[in-house]
Amino acid sequence: MNIIKNVREAHPLVHCMTNYVTVNDVANVVLASGASPIMSDDKNDVKDITSICNGLCINIGTLNSRTIKSMLIAGQHAQKLGHLLVLDPVGAGASKLRTKTALKLIKKIHFDVIRGNISEIKTLAGSSCSTQGVDANDADQINENNLYQMIEYLKTFAIKSGSIIAVTGKTDIVTDGKICYVIKNGDKAMKDITGTGCQLSALLTAFICANKKNKLEAAAMAVCTMGLAGQIAKKNLAPYEGNASYAKRIIDAVYNMTDEMLQEGALYEIK
Repeated sequence: MNIIKNVREAHPLVHCMTNYVTVNDVANVVLASGASPIMSDDKNDVKDITSICNGLCINIGTLNSRTIKSMLIAGQHAQKLGHLLVLDPVGAGASKLRTKTALKLIKKIHFDVIRGNISEIKTLAGSSCSTQGVDANDADQINENNLYQMIEYLKTFAIKSGSIIAVTGKTDIVTDGKICYVIKNGDKAMKDITGTGCQLSALLTAFICANKKNKLEAAAMAVCTMGLAGQIAKKNLAPYEGNASYAKRIIDAVYNMTDEMLQEGALYEIK
């Protein structure tokens, strides 16, 4: 499949309502994929901005009362226009505000993809759990012992929500409720930098915008792309380089990624 080629040929414009910790890296990874980012979160601006875009990525990482209203305005307008929508419920389960906002967003807006760590997704699915800040709780982590149980759990939530569910961590799972991709790309060094999840959500939005007829496959390959970029970046690090250089090399790896490289390097099984 020509998923990356399609992104670079379609050059979708992605409205990113993301958090200010990672906004620059999010913009750069979208550019690296061949798409184009635009950032806007003022309630008087978002309707016009999302109107000219192909997709909308809502990330609640640095949530505040001002942007909650903006997210609802942009999301409902994007849905009305038939645009592709992605939600990244950063820190859902960590605070009442984040949990309440994420639940309100999925109630008011239909998202094509919901991407988060396992603790965030379990929170949205109604399971009682807590996060470690914006990271998954160790007790929730997907492993070989609970893999099949978690696959069925996430398939059930995908069907209930009507969204593709993408869970990322040591093992990644992407499912639409029928087909499930279990993905093993990535490098443990990715946990030493901030923003890879935020970047992935925006990258995923670009991928599905350019591959509307194959949204599940596009979502899965976005996850593979980010993980593979992490592997390539780690391999290319000089001995004296650390996490700052690693973060930039991941974006470089996305910039240089091809469908052929992805086909050769993607590590996944379909369940």
